[in-house]
Amino acid sequence: MFSGSIPALVTPFTDGAFDEAAFRAHIDWQIESGSTALVPCGTTGEAATMTIAEHNHVVRVCIDQAACRVPVIAGCGSNDTSVALEHVRAAKGAGAAAALLVPPYYNRPNQEGVFRHFEVLARDGGLPIVLYNVPGRTVTDIAVETMARIVTAFPDVVVGLKDATGAIQRVSAQRAACGADFCQLSGNDDMALAFMAMGGRGCISVTANVAPALCAEFQDACLAGDYGRALTLQDQLYPLHAALFSDASPGPVKYALNRLRPGFSAEMRLPMTPPSEASRKAVDAALAHAGLIQ
Repeated sequence: MFSGSIPALVTPFTDGAFDEAAFRAHIDWQIESGSTALVPCGTTGEAATMTIAEHNHVVRVCIDQAACRVPVIAGCGSNDTSVALEHVRAAKGAGAAAALLVPPYYNRPNQEGVFRHFEVLARDGGLPIVLYNVPGRTVTDIAVETMARIVTAFPDVVVGLKDATGAIQRVSAQRAACGADFCQLSGNDDMALAFMAMGGRGCISVTANVAPALCAEFQDACLAGDYGRALTLQDQLYPLHAALFSDASPGPVKYALNRLRPGFSAEMRLPMTPPSEASRKAVDAALAHAGLIQ
């Protein structure tokens, strides 16, 4: 259902408010540069700092600006099942292609609770679901066995996975458990080359915010089986993949965007703060290595 380079979109803020004009321009640039889908209101989009109404508004704006040129996978995650369901229903009403959903964070449910959370969302939300497994942030893992149980129970609803576990062997384990046609998307730019070689279909990418054309070219090479070209692009992009996580995300990626597109504000909402000087220097060097600045 999804493949290629899919940016996890940053959300621009100016004087504390959502900068809709900048967001719309960013979406156009992403699509024109070859991104194959869009993810608003994920972690990179600072969804945790938004009210429910604001979150749903950002998703609506994204869908409106995309204008059916590419599908929108709306970030809908919450540690409260009822709030996540509200987001899914709002995204469906706005025309999203799918919902991206993490397991409940902070609450730390057991695997039965993880299954029951997704059971409600799959049964009552009305949208295809892309699971998002990122235990480094949520603490709660979607175990391979639980994932297979969810996919088996809702094969026409749970259509894919964003895997940000950092455990590359899980691509094969999940392929065996959920089927070769289950759409696995990397959630780690730096590991996407190996992920694709093991059966991945694309990447929900932070780096694509900054280098959309290069990330799209990299994904195209992987999907075509041209791993020589993909490796060359990996070498070009790897320092940027690393630099964008040299301080708390999305600080470095917003700094990088401001360097490339000076009208794009680097502002974030608390508790996020600007990246350190060392991080900024790493981003500058990585942008130059990738050929994005002089």
